[in-house]
Amino acid sequence: MNANGLTTLPSSHSVKDTIDRLVAAVESKGLSVFARIDHAAGAQQAGMTLRPTELLIFGNARGGTPLMQVHQTLGIDLPLKALAWQDADGRTWLSYNEPAWLVARYGGADSLGEAVQRLAGTLAALSKAAAAG
Repeated sequence: MNANGLTTLPSSHSVKDTIDRLVAAVESKGLSVFARIDHAAGAQQAGMTLRPTELLIFGNARGGTPLMQVHQTLGIDLPLKALAWQDADGRTWLSYNEPAWLVARYGGADSLGEAVQRLAGTLAALSKAAAAG
């Protein structure tokens, strides 16, 4: 985890394929995909350019609600989000907010610890499945 709480993994796939793979992994775990946002397409519609960049918003109430029951304002950080993006050298990356960062942001490690550990494991597994070669 970086100081800003962002975990970034290299992906062996294009941005589109990384998000496609993440959607498949998310759905295979019984989670819901709430939105897929193509930031590069939005930039193009505004007459601007942006390297491929897609955001996936996903999760489920069973995982997020216990966290929000402790700190309702966690709803600003939930559902989960993952961003696939291409750097200036053409490499693809997958980034997400590290759940441990949520504990630091909201406090309450005692009350959030177990749920955050489960969430961290799920996010890591999903991200690796999406980015792996």
